[in-house]
Amino acid sequence: MRTWYEGAIRGFGMLVLLSGVGLAGATAARAASLDPAMLPKIQAATFEVVQAKPTGDTLSYERPLPLELLPYQERTDKYYSIGTAFAIGHNRYVTAGHVLLAGEASLWGPPELRDAAGRVYPIGKIEKFSLGKDFVVFTLAQPPAGDAALEVDASPALNQVVYAVGNALGTGVVIRDGLYTSDTPEQENGAWKWMRFSAAASPGNSGGPLLDKDGKLIGVVLMKSANENLNYALPIHEVLDAPSGNAEMESRIAYQLDLFDTVENSQLKARFALPVGLGDFYREFQSRIDANSDAQLKALLARESANLFPSGAGSARLLHQQTQLDGFPTLIVRGSDGEWRRAGGQAQRFALDGNGYVATGAVANNGLVRLRRPDGVAAATFYGDAKSRMDLLARTGMFQRAVAGEKVKITSLGKPVRESTHLDRWRRPWHVAVWPLPYANALVMAYSLPVPDGSVMLVRFTPPAHEHDTMLDLAEISSFVHVTYQGTLAQWKDFLGNPALQPATLKGIRIDFDYDHRFSYTSPRVAFSYPSTLQAVKPDNLLWLGFRFFLDGGKPVWDVGDVNVWKDTASDDHNNVNVQRYVAPPPGLDDDLSGRWRKLAEREYPYNGVARYENDLMKINAVVAPAAAGSQPSTVLYTAFYGTAGTQPQADMKGKLDLLTKDMRVTEH
Repeated sequence: MRTWYEGAIRGFGMLVLLSGVGLAGATAARAASLDPAMLPKIQAATFEVVQAKPTGDTLSYERPLPLELLPYQERTDKYYSIGTAFAIGHNRYVTAGHVLLAGEASLWGPPELRDAAGRVYPIGKIEKFSLGKDFVVFTLAQPPAGDAALEVDASPALNQVVYAVGNALGTGVVIRDGLYTSDTPEQENGAWKWMRFSAAASPGNSGGPLLDKDGKLIGVVLMKSANENLNYALPIHEVLDAPSGNAEMESRIAYQLDLFDTVENSQLKARFALPVGLGDFYREFQSRIDANSDAQLKALLARESANLFPSGAGSARLLHQQTQLDGFPTLIVRGSDGEWRRAGGQAQRFALDGNGYVATGAVANNGLVRLRRPDGVAAATFYGDAKSRMDLLARTGMFQRAVAGEKVKITSLGKPVRESTHLDRWRRPWHVAVWPLPYANALVMAYSLPVPDGSVMLVRFTPPAHEHDTMLDLAEISSFVHVTYQGTLAQWKDFLGNPALQPATLKGIRIDFDYDHRFSYTSPRVAFSYPSTLQAVKPDNLLWLGFRFFLDGGKPVWDVGDVNVWKDTASDDHNNVNVQRYVAPPPGLDDDLSGRWRKLAEREYPYNGVARYENDLMKINAVVAPAAAGSQPSTVLYTAFYGTAGTQPQADMKGKLDLLTKDMRVTEH
């Protein structure tokens, strides 16, 4: 995740860029001490920056939107008001750089200027641009008649009365007075000085003129401090003295993944030739921003490579812990202590028809979702149609649109506008889909991993201009998702019948079941089977494959560490067959890990093949070693487990265990 134009002002702490969306208008209020004769000229030279509202809506709602409850002006205006601009000469206009960039990849119309009479003027060409100083000079395709432009004072005196002119809070152009109090060096290297002033400035003021007592232009209003009424303007001479012919992209940019605290800071230095049309400007700008994000992510991962899970000492404990079977996905993240651990968990659960459900949680900026496919939804439809999956999420009410204080549930996002497939580091196939939210000028991005009972999802909301950056994040983060593959045998049958849904590791595993007769599992590591006399083999058996990360011959792999078969979905772990993998921990790890391994290696309780009664369950475990371990102690052991509700004779339990271990073979060493 990166920031770009914010990087130019990060050193100022709590600053607020003064652009924003609000109501549009065309009035001018006058400050008492400003000569009223100046107002017509100031008004003629000052414009709102607007973007056209979307004319269509791909979303569906539970009921008609109560648009009639909105204020008349907001309801009837065809534009969003996002900032302010002003004229400095014949067909030459200035606004804040970040106001212009609001139109980058926007789902709304391109930025345009609107005058006090409500006339709208499309932008022509971009003539000057500075990302660091946050300004742009441009022309209009068809400028207004006349040459209304503000007079300039490029060397204003301190401590004089000044006037901030702008589209405050989107309510039209207003004028407010204060004092020009000081000059403040920009924080990065002091290359220029910001003007600080006390005239009030509100969202929507960005890009507006700062005037002196005589109504002359002295600066461009850009931002304010969140905790005090001292605002910032760029001296107008910085705009006038800037060379034409180049768009200057110079800014400190930070890049961070939601996996660890490390931040990759770099200095973006790029330029491209001007003048160009607005569309070409956005394309040139975006390509350089995206290339910089690519380079920053590459540098960040290279810097962290020695300690990036599953590498480094901080990974050891997670790699050697007992396999966890979890119905909800988690994200593997590194804490401030350097240890990697699983983060996140189910926060909410919504029931769907047909035994389906949506479970949601979050880690940092990432939504985590587990979607169980309803019984009535065909597997081909569910896995093959991104719209149907997202519609199931929408049924829960998790997408809502606020209108005039009322929240209206979005029932469908429609079809995604972009779809692709991403293979993560472990060659798990994620389906990638992007949906627009036109009213919010935002995108919903979902990485969806097919699993036997449905889908596991990473979800983010992002501005359209950050689509590439968000894709980079989610593509990398997807490799750190811990997920258990679970489903009934009937669901597994559908899943195994479609190789495109399966991770590469699963394609080397053979799972066979013959209802009422036998279940078998064969992988390059272990093979076992059992008859229905051990545990009934039926369509509603619940099979869990506990995939996990571990080292194999010193190389990281993602593979099965636990095979668990419940008698049925309602057994609550009472009746189940389990085969689990354990590996010898390296020296120095927790006593519980080394102690467990010692018990396994020496076949101590509870791994001694003797039945025990615990918490209303009969349980029995045995250890199975590799078939060709030789004289060296094995570093890999498996356990075979059988459990059933109620009390059972020792002989019966041992007989069940023998059925499980009879044909069990460990083929790794």
